[in-house]
Amino acid sequence: MEITWLGHSAVKIKGSRTVFIDPFLTGNPACPTCPEEIREADVIIVTHHHGDHLGDAFALAKKTGAVLVGIHEIAVEAQAQGVAAEGMNIGGTVEVKGVKIHMVVAHHSAEKGNATGVIVELDGKRLYHAGDTGLTYDMKLVAEFFRPDLSFIPIGDRYTMGVPSAVKAVEFLQTKRVIPIHFDTFPIVRADPQDFKRRVGSLAEVIVLKPGGTFTL
Repeated sequence: MEITWLGHSAVKIKGSRTVFIDPFLTGNPACPTCPEEIREADVIIVTHHHGDHLGDAFALAKKTGAVLVGIHEIAVEAQAQGVAAEGMNIGGTVEVKGVKIHMVVAHHSAEKGNATGVIVELDGKRLYHAGDTGLTYDMKLVAEFFRPDLSFIPIGDRYTMGVPSAVKAVEFLQTKRVIPIHFDTFPIVRADPQDFKRRVGSLAEVIVLKPGGTFTL
C-alpha cells in the first residue's frame, strides 16, 4: 500500500483500491499536483465541510466515477450536484468498493454537519485520519476499537492540535506509525515536524513527508 501526502490534510492511499481523503488540491500552495492530473479514484472521503478539506472532492468524484463518502449533509449536497455519494454519521460504518470507513469524533467546526475523523480499512490495514481536531479522550476509544497501523495527525496549531497536544494524541491512540499533516500550508499553521518527531520518541514511528512524498505500508 502506497501512501502519498499531497500537502495540508490531503492524502492518497493506493492499494487494491485508490482512496483520497480531503483532496484540497486547487488553491493548496503545498500541493504538488492538480486535479487534471488525477485520473483514478475509487473512493473519496471528506472529513468535514470546510473548503480546505472538501476541496476538489465533488469534481474529482465526477471525473473518476469515485464514490464520495462523508457526513450526511455533505453527501446530500454531493448528490444534488450529481455525485455518487454515501452519507453516514459519527459512530457509523459504511463499506464502498471493498473499502470500509468508520466515522469517529473530531472536535472542530464545520459549515455543514459536524467535523469528523475516519478510520479506513483496506487490504488488512487500518488507517486513522483525524481530520481537523483538538485533543480528545475519544482517541482512546479509537485505540481500543481499531489500533491503527498508521495515523494522520494535524500538528499546525491555531485551527487544530499543535505539537504538544498531537504528541499526547499519539499516546492516546497507541498507533504504530504517524504522519503529521495540516502544517506549513500557510504561514498561520507553521509547525516543526521534526520537533513533533523528537517529542513522540519511542511512542510510535513518525514518518515526516514532504508534499508529494510517499510511504509504503
